[in-house]
Amino acid sequence: MTAITPDPASLTTPRRPAWATARAARRAAAKAVSAVGVLLAAASLAWFAQILIPGDRATAILNMRNGKQQNYTATQLAPVRHEFGFDHPLVSQWLHYLGGFFKGDLGTSYTQYQPVTKVIGAQIVPSLVLTVSALVVAWVLALAVSLLTVKRGRVLEGLGSVFEAFTASLPHYWVGVILLVVLAVKVPLFPVISGSGASGLVLPVLTLAIPLSGFLGQVIRDELDKVLDQPFVTTARTRGMSDTAVRLRHALRHAVLPAVTLSGWALGALVSGAVIVENIYGRPGIGMVLNTAVSTRDVPTVAGVVVVVAAVYVAANLLVDLAYTAIDPRLRAS
Repeated sequence: MTAITPDPASLTTPRRPAWATARAARRAAAKAVSAVGVLLAAASLAWFAQILIPGDRATAILNMRNGKQQNYTATQLAPVRHEFGFDHPLVSQWLHYLGGFFKGDLGTSYTQYQPVTKVIGAQIVPSLVLTVSALVVAWVLALAVSLLTVKRGRVLEGLGSVFEAFTASLPHYWVGVILLVVLAVKVPLFPVISGSGASGLVLPVLTLAIPLSGFLGQVIRDELDKVLDQPFVTTARTRGMSDTAVRLRHALRHAVLPAVTLSGWALGALVSGAVIVENIYGRPGIGMVLNTAVSTRDVPTVAGVVVVVAAVYVAANLLVDLAYTAIDPRLRAS
């Protein structure tokens, strides 16, 4: 009998159809255009919002330089107006700003006389460390409460639901003040002024993570409750798998998908919340930069911070798309 040797070509992985590649390219291009549009809109809104605030920018700059509030003559203000281009029409100033935006130039700080990218770049890392740490802690808390209370009896389910609803309703500034008074003043376990040390990171992280954990926990709870009633879970139990194994190996993957989708929004919200938290704890970051910039009407810096926050939103949602695809095999197949 003659052995039949399979054609090597038949053993290769099928090529991805050309239409699928084209569709993926169009989708990527659409996302890129959308991201640029979001950043442009955010920068423009922040720029115009600061411009339209009552008061004179040149006066604010001179007051900052001189360290005191006073009135100035038109002759005294003229050099400052010329230096920063305030003597041009608003539309020209805005177009000049957008031109720099496309070159990666967000302008020069009115008060620090440095490129805005340098001013923000020096403070963005502490803020990202804070927000990413808070997101991780929020997920750990949300998963722990959901896994330990969903379908564990009426009492535990009730306690879990109340805990999640309560924490989700807490404002960041309230949580921050309570933690600061209790764990830094009454019981001095942590420093009052966070600084940049590891011990100073604990309270700011908890301040951001606790409210978010309640919100994520509510979403995970609803989905986990539905998933645990699905036939594939019943089948896994009949095969002798323990309740813990069923929850971790089968139910959890499906239950977290809606919460993963919301994580992009959550990370952006945490960056916004970090502005408040950094000021409460005296922690370095873009929150302190924004607070100073708003008080001194440093328009380029304010707009730059808004662009950074918008960029975090965009990047976070892109990462969520990738994570969603990794978790859900159906999306990988498509």
